[in-house]
Amino acid sequence: MTDRLVYWAYALGWAVLKHLPEPVARWLFDRLADYAWRRRGPRVRQLEANLRRVRPGLHEAALRRLSRAGMRSYLRYWMESFRLPVWSRERVLRDVQVGGLEHLEEALESGRGVVVALPHMGNWDLAGTWIAQLGHPFTTVAERLKPERLFDRFVEFREGQGMEVLALSGGGVNVIGTLARRLRAGKLVCLVGDRDLSEAGIEVSFFGEPTRMPAGPAALSQRTGAALLPVTLWYDGPVLRGTIHPEVPVPEEGDRKERTLAMTQAMADVWERGISEHPQDWHMLQKFWLADLPSRETVGGGHAAARPGAAPVPAAEPAAEASGA
Repeated sequence: MTDRLVYWAYALGWAVLKHLPEPVARWLFDRLADYAWRRRGPRVRQLEANLRRVRPGLHEAALRRLSRAGMRSYLRYWMESFRLPVWSRERVLRDVQVGGLEHLEEALESGRGVVVALPHMGNWDLAGTWIAQLGHPFTTVAERLKPERLFDRFVEFREGQGMEVLALSGGGVNVIGTLARRLRAGKLVCLVGDRDLSEAGIEVSFFGEPTRMPAGPAALSQRTGAALLPVTLWYDGPVLRGTIHPEVPVPEEGDRKERTLAMTQAMADVWERGISEHPQDWHMLQKFWLADLPSRETVGGGHAAARPGAAPVPAAEPAAEASGA
């Protein structure tokens, strides 16, 4: 019964919201965000705990204003994603403005693959639609959901926007190996990579505290010669803005593990600066820092609980070894 209710809630969103006048849809989702914010449930409290790390020293009233903006940004993601299937190409290209595109195009034109890695900022689906409509289709990874038909709807939605979606598990496909083959063929791979609190994650410093991030982007870059490009996204009025940052180079010294750590920390540093500038658009409503977790707790999924279909990056170095990636 719960699975059916979840499925029909999302199905209703796709079926109805795309037909509402946009000002009405935006008003509705702002009201939903404000309602959740006022209730101050576990997700909102966790968002505020995370924002305290990003903006230490904020007094309580300012923190509450920031978390309200964060909830509105998060619900805006959902509103746009439900309506995205009816957006025209012209609308997408008008309302997404990203700097640093030359870093991506230069790498692809040289025949190298590219790993684009981004945190849970702004609207990942809209940014992916934008890059695909510029003529750069890409491969990504999604965590398998329950009910199964909800997962199928998310895959159908994203493939309709020009994305090849690999199921993280249960699909009979070697995910790491497939990603490596795409990169060696000079293709584009996009991965959400700021949260992986499993034992396989790489421990990095983020806003002065330890957390874990997936090893996958750095490991794939090393193994395939692909360029690793971190991205940050944020909202600016009606526009989704972003930056494709310069390539994170593979260090010349150290073993594979040391190089992976250095590259992952370099990505974390880029994301830290972007989140510090636009904290309301970092949609992290789950425990993130190791200090917030019970000892040896294993948590995965990042936005899998918050954004169905978004998956943690395949992170384990042994998995890359086994696949020949």
